[in-house]
This record gives sequence, C-alpha cells and structure tokens, in this order.
Amino acid sequence: MGAPVLLLALALAAAVAAALLVGCASAEPPQQERSALQAFLAGTPHERALGWNASVPACAWTGVRCDAANGTVLELHLPGVGLIGGVPPGTLGRLQDLQVLSLRDNRLLGEIPSDLFALPRLRSLYLQGNLLTGAIPADVARLAASLEHLALSRNNLTGDVPSALNNLTRLRTLRLDQNHLSGILPSLSGIRRLEAFNVSYNDLNGTIPSSLAGFPAESFAGNAHLCGPPLVDQPCQSSPPPAPSSEKKKKLSGAAVVAIAVGAGAAALLALVLLALCAVHRHRRGASGKEEVKTTTPPTRGLTPSSLSGEMMSGDFTSSSKDIGAAAAAAAGGGAAERSRLVFVGKQGPGQQQHYSFDLEDLLRASAEVLGKGSLGTSYKAVLEEGTTVVVKRLRDVAAARREFAACVEAAAGAAAEHRNLVPLRGYYYSKDEKLLVVDYLPGGSLSARLHGSRGTGRTPMDWEARMRAALCAARGVAHLHTAHSLAHGNIKSSNLLLRPDPDAAALSDYCLHQLFPPSPARAPGGSGGGYRAPELVDARRPTFRSDVYSLGVLFLELLTGKSPAHHASLEVGGDAAVDLPRWVQSVVREEWTAEVFDAELVRTGGGAEEEMVALLQVAMACVSTAPDARPDAPDVVRMVEEIGGGHGRTTTEESEGTRGASEEERSRGPTP
Repeated sequence: MGAPVLLLALALAAAVAAALLVGCASAEPPQQERSALQAFLAGTPHERALGWNASVPACAWTGVRCDAANGTVLELHLPGVGLIGGVPPGTLGRLQDLQVLSLRDNRLLGEIPSDLFALPRLRSLYLQGNLLTGAIPADVARLAASLEHLALSRNNLTGDVPSALNNLTRLRTLRLDQNHLSGILPSLSGIRRLEAFNVSYNDLNGTIPSSLAGFPAESFAGNAHLCGPPLVDQPCQSSPPPAPSSEKKKKLSGAAVVAIAVGAGAAALLALVLLALCAVHRHRRGASGKEEVKTTTPPTRGLTPSSLSGEMMSGDFTSSSKDIGAAAAAAAGGGAAERSRLVFVGKQGPGQQQHYSFDLEDLLRASAEVLGKGSLGTSYKAVLEEGTTVVVKRLRDVAAARREFAACVEAAAGAAAEHRNLVPLRGYYYSKDEKLLVVDYLPGGSLSARLHGSRGTGRTPMDWEARMRAALCAARGVAHLHTAHSLAHGNIKSSNLLLRPDPDAAALSDYCLHQLFPPSPARAPGGSGGGYRAPELVDARRPTFRSDVYSLGVLFLELLTGKSPAHHASLEVGGDAAVDLPRWVQSVVREEWTAEVFDAELVRTGGGAEEEMVALLQVAMACVSTAPDARPDAPDVVRMVEEIGGGHGRTTTEESEGTRGASEEERSRGPTP
C-alpha cells in the first residue's frame, strides 16, 4: 500500500505545481496597458525588432518591467532601439502606474508628448539624446507629486527654462544641457532636493541665480551670455554710475550745508553710543562664557570618520553587462542578511567637483563597457540613464572584511578629496561575493595610452612640456598621500595616471588599495604590468613610502625613454638577457651614451630642453636607487622636479606648499604605513 500512496501524493503535488505555474503565467497587466504598449509600438517606427509577441506575456517583453505580481507595468526601458518619429498620443499616457520611462538615444521627433505629464506616479523621465523640438511645456508641473529625475539633454529644445519647474519639489536631477534654450535662468529655489543640475551649452543669458551658484562651473559652460559665480571667467558687468547732471553740479545753498552738518553730527553721536553699548555687551558675554570655553573640547583637525561617512542607498545587484551580470546574480543570491548597499564616501554636494545622486539600481541599469583588466580587477565605464558617467572597478580576491574594507576606502576617499592630483573615489559596494568601487570618469585617458599608443601618421606626440607636467602631477599626488595622510599609494604606473584637459591636474588612480588584498607578488606594485616594483618587495612585503618613490622614478624613466616598463623584455644590453628599465638606463649612462636614453620622439620635439631632460634623468636615477634609504622622500622629489627649468611648475602650488610644510617627524615616521 505504501507505493500507491506515494505515487498518489506525487501526482497531487505535480498537479498543484502545474496549477501554480498556470496561475503565474496567466498573471498579466490589464488589457488597457497591454493595448497601450502595442499601440505605441505600432505607431512608432523602430529599427530593432523588440519581440513584443502577442503570444508572450507583456511583462516578458523587451524593456517592460512589471510589479512582483505581474499585475501592472512599472517601467519601460527602450534606450537606443532606433525609435523614429513622434510618440503617438493616447498610448503611453494610459500606463497609469508607470514610474520609470527611458526612451533615450533614439530619434524621436516633435514636441515632448503631453501624455507623459498625465502619469501620476512617474518618478524618472529619460528623453535625452533625441531630436525633440519646441519648448519645455509648463504642464511638466503636473508631475510635482512624483518626479525625481528629468533628463532632456542633447535635443533641439528651444524657448525659456520654464519657471514651472520650480513646482517639482521632489526633483533630484535636472539635465537640460546641449539644447537651444534661451532667456534668463529661473532661480529654481523651490527645488530643495536638487543634487545634479546641468544647463550647459545652451543660449541662456543673464546672471546665474544664487540658489544655483553652488553647482560646478561645468553645469553652466557653453552659455556665452551667462555670467556670475561659479563662472569665474564670465563675471557680470556692473552698470556704470550715471553721469552727474548739471543741476547736481551746482553749489549747495547755505541752509543745505547747515542741515548736512547737523545731520552728520547727529549720526556721529549715534554711532558712538552704539559702539559703547556693544563694548559693554561684549564684556558681559566674555565674563559669562569663560568657564564654558574652558570645558569645551577643542575641534579635531582634519577629516574624522563621521565626516567621511557617506549616504547609503539600497538596491539589488543586477545588470545587463555580461560580467557585471554575473556579479549581480552573486550579490542578489546572498540573502537578506548579506544584501549590501551602495555607500557614497568623500565630499559630496554642490560646490564639489562632482555630486552623484544615483542609487545602486540606477548603476546596475547603466550601459557598461570594459575599460581594462588589471591586477586588482576589471574596470568598466558605466553611463547612467540621466547622463552621468562613472568608472566601476570590480575587485577580485579581496581579503578584507567589511569593516576594514570600509575604513580603507573612506580613508583613501578623504585623501583624494583634498588634492586634485588624485582621482576622486566616490563610493563602494561590499557583499560576500562582490566588491565594487565607484570613481570619477576622466575622459582624457591614461599616460600609458598617451605615450605608447599608435605612433602612426596623424598622432600628436607628447612633448616635453606635457611630460614634465605629468611627472610633477604624479609626484605631488604621491607626496600628499605620504605627508598629509601617512598612506602609501602602492600601485604607481603610467596606466594609473589619468589625464585631464588642465595639464596640471593629471590624477593618480588605484591608490591605497593594497591593504584590501593578501600580500603576494601578483599584488605588489605593477603586479601584472611589471617593471615598477621596488627590488625590496620581491618577498611580497607591503608597499612602503620608499617603494612608492622607486615606482615614481620608473615612471619618470618611462616619460624620458618612451619605453614601457611592462615590456622590458625588449631591453637588452650587448645581446645579454633582458633587464628591467632602470638597469637598462644605468648601463647606457655608464657607457656614456646618455643621449641614447631619451625617446627619439621627445628629442625631435624637445625644443632645446636637453638640460632639463638630463636633470629629470638624475632625479629618476636617485629614485630608483637599489638601497631604499638612498632614495629621496616624495616631497623632495616634488621640490626637485619643480626646480627643473622655468614654466614647468616652478611656481609652487597650494598642494606642494602643503606637502613641503610637513614636519620632519612626519617624513621620517616609519616607512610602512
């Protein structure tokens, strides 16, 4: 009897499971929403087949995302699918529960569809990168109860920036850049949550309202007739005083002179009385507050852990990118106890170099491309839907626990926030299976790419001026880490020096991360690239200030020779085995062939800077001394590079002054941070 009962139970379980599957499959949004989506697609030509098959549930269609019960459409994401023409009226406006709409980077024409302003729950509207025309409708104020993100960049919109935007009190990001908007910029003082704002490259004029002056200058660039802070190069011209009229030039009558004298005397007497009262009041306050001052703890100098704590934003980890998608599955499968959040660190807010307002969900929906793979992990360029571009570093083989990881990242971010020669570190994600870092994206590329990229026809060589400035930027960044924060960089190499349009603002990346990984030869400076590691680190000890200086010297040699330390196998001495770059340079100089050291491309474009080249070579050779104690300190390296020639940073900057002012005790305090 046992077997038949077991079979019956299994049959019943199978029947129940089948019924549940049928029930789940039959869950569908209302017919009105399905019809609205079909009408939208039918009325909008598109280059890519989206697979919106009538036999497939609408919640499984490309770009359509529903709630957990598949009962209503919450999001519609169709970026870059080749949509052409206008959005048919009476279609998307029928998706009454829609919260996110992304139609960016298509070829939509006409005015912004008025239907969209009738969506009562719309939180995010991304229409950037289309061909939309006309003005921004005042009806946008109808979204005041819900809208948080509005991106209309890179269209052909005209007219004023409407004051109706002031009603969108929940708005966090507003991007209107690269249009043809004109007129005066409204104050938008009613949007108190605004974190990201951009109206650059329009035709706006007038004074920037004080309520918006806290955003970076890049938010207003490209408006020739816009003036005032933060556009320091475009100050507003004050009106000239009116010319005195002939009547005012006439002499005053005697009665007027007496009246003025009496008034001046009264004003002076009143001022004396007020000064006396203020002195008495100040004396009383000072006497009563002495004991309070004595018991007050003096303020702590520098950044405290609390000031480094960032905003925590939640979200699951999923992505369309292949590698990042794998990370998503691992993180999402960690369980509720393990689920982590995106944590922002360092200085955030208007007035800083950049302020980010996205959460982890936004980051994971971003389109991503691989920038490179290094010894620490893989770096991705991620473009978020509202237009922000960041770099996401997916670290591998991290050995640090959550607390140590957070402390290390926050310390590094705090150091970078104070110095322009360090790439800003913005946030991190930590879970059992995945560890990510979020840093600023610098589009100028790396020094390695600039030096060793294709040298074919049409390439602009890197001249001596640019190489000297790169050397000085790297040295200043390292010196700041050593003296101001007692931190070793640990991974100095040309691929980690990123370039900016301002040649004095090249910035080091991947700093202070060696503490997150177990000591091993592969994790030492230059691990996978090779050639930058100090000889004393062969036994896999932690990087030190002295080993940083060695790596800095190798970087200088790379700038001078044009040879990549990572390819030192091509460097031979008299047919002997390959040697590293410092040893090769030493052998050439020893044979008195110093001129053979310098990059031929540099010699052609040097413009008579041979003496400066030799001077930098001497600094580099001091840095790569075999004995660590024979190497100069990083602040001394900065000083020596600044003193090489005029016009290459001889004027001491704020950063180098601060570095040079470090006490001798700080400089000599233990080599290992």
